[in-house]
Amino acid sequence: MQKKWIIPDLHGCIKTLKHLVKEKISLQKNDVLYFLGDFIDRGPDSKGVLDYVMTLEAQGFNVRPLKGNHEEYLLLALDEEKNRKRKFLFFKEKNKLYDEWLEHGGRLTLKSFGVKNFNNIPEKYVDWIRKLPVFYLEEKYVIVHAGLNFSLKDPFEDQHAMLWARSFEAAPEKIGNRKIIHGHVPVSLDFMKSCINDENHKFLPLDNGCYLPSKSGMGNLVAFELNTSELLVQPNIE
Repeated sequence: MQKKWIIPDLHGCIKTLKHLVKEKISLQKNDVLYFLGDFIDRGPDSKGVLDYVMTLEAQGFNVRPLKGNHEEYLLLALDEEKNRKRKFLFFKEKNKLYDEWLEHGGRLTLKSFGVKNFNNIPEKYVDWIRKLPVFYLEEKYVIVHAGLNFSLKDPFEDQHAMLWARSFEAAPEKIGNRKIIHGHVPVSLDFMKSCINDENHKFLPLDNGCYLPSKSGMGNLVAFELNTSELLVQPNIE
């Protein structure tokens, strides 16, 4: 039977990701592997994570990556830089989005690329990030980075909520009676497991803060299998 795995926010944790995929999932070409976004920032090797996921795609694995808010943060800062150059030809206006991105983990991303300025990140990575979708649909699930805006008749109209929402009241009838699977906000393993075990729960959060190994109840990267509800837990080994 084809397996469908979902891995949440990676944040540059490449060693942990590789061990989870190779040793615990034992990924096969006919499997599906979803990623919930936030490949970059906060952790030690954002470039390594992007390289690994892009290599899986190139090798023919069925990889379905999503954009997270950290990818969006980088793109917004890059676009602001381009607009800034067009508007201010003779003096420099401060790029506040760039400074904010640096403060939210961007410095470690630059370090992983061996550059001091985000304009020097190779274009192939930026292009790949720009093309990432913001949600996927499965028969019983909506797979998204952050959440949905159920105040709208059509929650899929609000892309910002899909990337940035930190809380939401789910209305399954608006999304084909599907359950939402998301990352974005780290939760404890106990809470995650309680959501998995409750068939009536309307959403399933999977982010356990892989980049937070010193925080109690956090610091693991998980993989959730859609058909069996199996949960694999890989502690941070960075």
